Amino acid sequence: MDTNAGSATSSFSASESPASPASDVPGVVFPQAMLAVYWAAVLFVWLIEIPYFFRFLFGMAAPFLFLIAFSIWWWRRRSLSVADRALGFAMVFGGAFAFAPLTHPSLGLGQNLMIGLPVVMSIWIVWTLAAGRTSVWPRAASIPVALAAWAIFLLFRVEGVDGDLRGDYHWRWTPTAEELFLAGQPAATKTAVSVTPETEKTGEQAPVIEKLNGMPGDWTEFRGPGRTGTVKGVKLVYEWQTPPKLLWKQRIGPAWSSVIIVGERLFTQEQRGEQEAVVCYEASTGKQLWVHEDTDRFWEAVSGAGPRGTPTFADGRIVTLGGRGILNSLDAVTGKLYWTHNLMKENNAQIPMWGISSSPVVVDGKVIAYGGGANQNNLLAYDAETGAPLWTAAAGSESYSSPQVAVLDGQTQVLMFSDAGVIGFDPATGKQLWQGGAVTPNPPRAMQVHPLDNLRILAGTLQGIGVGMIELTHNTEGWKSAEVWTSTEIKPEFGELVVHEGHAYGFDGAIFSCIDLATGKRKWKSGRYGRGQVILVADSARLVVLGEFGDAVMLAANPEKREELGKFKAIEGKCWNHPVIAHGRIYFRNAEEIACYELAK
Repeated sequence: MDTNAGSATSSFSASESPASPASDVPGVVFPQAMLAVYWAAVLFVWLIEIPYFFRFLFGMAAPFLFLIAFSIWWWRRRSLSVADRALGFAMVFGGAFAFAPLTHPSLGLGQNLMIGLPVVMSIWIVWTLAAGRTSVWPRAASIPVALAAWAIFLLFRVEGVDGDLRGDYHWRWTPTAEELFLAGQPAATKTAVSVTPETEKTGEQAPVIEKLNGMPGDWTEFRGPGRTGTVKGVKLVYEWQTPPKLLWKQRIGPAWSSVIIVGERLFTQEQRGEQEAVVCYEASTGKQLWVHEDTDRFWEAVSGAGPRGTPTFADGRIVTLGGRGILNSLDAVTGKLYWTHNLMKENNAQIPMWGISSSPVVVDGKVIAYGGGANQNNLLAYDAETGAPLWTAAAGSESYSSPQVAVLDGQTQVLMFSDAGVIGFDPATGKQLWQGGAVTPNPPRAMQVHPLDNLRILAGTLQGIGVGMIELTHNTEGWKSAEVWTSTEIKPEFGELVVHEGHAYGFDGAIFSCIDLATGKRKWKSGRYGRGQVILVADSARLVVLGEFGDAVMLAANPEKREELGKFKAIEGKCWNHPVIAHGRIYFRNAEEIACYELAK
């Protein structure tokens, strides 16, 4: 080990002589500089506001660069024998692989390399520098030091990360939210299909519904009618200085799905152990009515377990798309399975890094779903009644967005936002009508597009990070698109935007913001609510924000300033799911619990 000038300590071998003062300088200064630079960079990136995707890239690249610098320093330790250098490197770097099978599945090799390795390298550097200043022969002591450093990570598990990529760490032996939920479930609810007849408020049994029909005020698909996140025909008559009345709250299986409301029924998707579930609850009480389960489970370290898509209701049926590509058509009353497809297997496509996050759409008797993949069959249409395949179309290989229906210049279209840009399709044939925006493989595209009244379309990340406006023209020769403006003054990631009276409101990273749709210029940026979600109550010019950590916030849709009208704690845990308002109630859910509040009439 390198020593300070004037010291006479031994290193990894008793036969080695102390390093000279001249050779000691790089051996001490370089590792100290490594530690300072790496941890200063980590602290800097932790504190500043940068896009999620760039933070993710930093989390991947920084440990790798630290390892390169560490390796250069360690293998240039000429005062150590080659055997000692090999032993030290094996204990530090090899420990990531040796301990991976022993760590909790939520950590594993990936977390060991990204998080554990920088910590262990730092401990090792501090230890070797300190040992070089003593007369202790450190080889024998170094082995337990390395083992103890890696053993720290055997004590923990991680339940994903928040929007700033900060891990949610827990003691390994404590139960997860999913385990607590499953432990509280009666055995009868874990069967493939469990049906409870409809009952009246009096408790008397009513006739079983043959077909569930929609009604005004329903919320029947992801982000509501048109997938714009807008509630119409509702007025909020007071602010949340006093929280709304809680009707019910309960644990739920993990998923990043939102909910839909059809009459007095609530539908959502969950993970229940090894079963991916579509669940129907009574909207007013939270009582489970039925559950359909498929033996399938998606999990990844950033977001955890569960499906990501939201059910769609149409013509008495519920259509769902799971985290690994299972597309189901179910009876809305009983949960009976009408037909199913596995998009990944049938399309020979790979499951994307963060799972299939798209929600299917139903239009003109067709179920249209995005499957992704490198081939040209990314967007798929099926007969809604029989499930028979109808057409496929090239819609980009990667997207965390969902297809949506829009009527543009009198023509019904299906719009899809992906790494291929924004594309409009004819729902009858799958023919591409137009394409706008740039082909951009990174960062991942997640938000929905917003068709406006003047054949303009607001979309995210047209040229990278930010938003852009596309203008369409339509004549006898067909459709053409042109980019009006792009802006980095609001940078939505997986949070959505809402549009009201010429302005867009939503999250710029973790801070709420407003931009002018005429120019893309920012009007204001204020309010640190984390990376949450927002819906618009148009008739009241109110914004309902679900913050990343469970705070429900009411804002005025005011383009001049952020005007907070009330705030209360709605649910516990990380919240990336979209809130929903229907029939005088507001629903919040996340990967741990779901809650229903009554809005004042």
